[in-house]
Amino acid sequence: MSNILYEKILSKRDPSQVENLSRFFKCGPGQYGEGDLFLGVKVPETRKIVKECWQIVSPCDLQECISSEYHEMRLAALLSLVEVFRHSKKDRQKQQECIEFYLSSTQYINNWDLVDLSCYPLLGQWLLDKDRSLLYELARDGKTIWEQRIGIVSTMQLIRAGEVDDTYAIADIFLEKPKPLHDLLQKAVGWLLREAGKRDETQLKEWLEPRVASMPRTMLRYAIEKFDENQRQMFLRSSRIQ
Repeated sequence: MSNILYEKILSKRDPSQVENLSRFFKCGPGQYGEGDLFLGVKVPETRKIVKECWQIVSPCDLQECISSEYHEMRLAALLSLVEVFRHSKKDRQKQQECIEFYLSSTQYINNWDLVDLSCYPLLGQWLLDKDRSLLYELARDGKTIWEQRIGIVSTMQLIRAGEVDDTYAIADIFLEKPKPLHDLLQKAVGWLLREAGKRDETQLKEWLEPRVASMPRTMLRYAIEKFDENQRQMFLRSSRIQ
């Protein structure tokens, strides 16, 4: 049987968009997305196809897409997996299979959009009522920056549920890593700290104060983005790491 998801994504390829997408996702020599290939399919079109196909894709179809050399195929697989997981609320076995598929596929989740559009509606949601040590392990020992990013970004779902302690604890793991910390990890940690701060700005400030001197500048800028100007400048003056 043909893979409808694969075929529909392939049918929307647009070579005129490939160069722009490759530049946007930093796929040049020495860049974080080096070697990734694009079909030129934009995200809204991918989402539209996923909406049409997710109910009929098989695990084999998803495996073919997630292991594709094309970025958009991998994104389509992840977005489909999110839909299967989300619509299986009463089927815990099916949800667990989705999580196992996800965790066995992290070698293909190799750019920030693939991480950010999949990890918290899958892994974060799954762990709401479970032990979260997996997120700590990914953040600390992830083989790639993408696995490490999954560790922190997955806490978005916890924040949305009003739970911020894991975000702060995992952020500490990144502060303990050797410097310089990759820019994409700095941005991810700062972003999630900012989201936690939206729940309780005072708690974020109290967490930052003893750590600000050792925080990389980009991480700090993202974390304090919602503070007023005077507060932002005060924290930036206290930072010692560029």
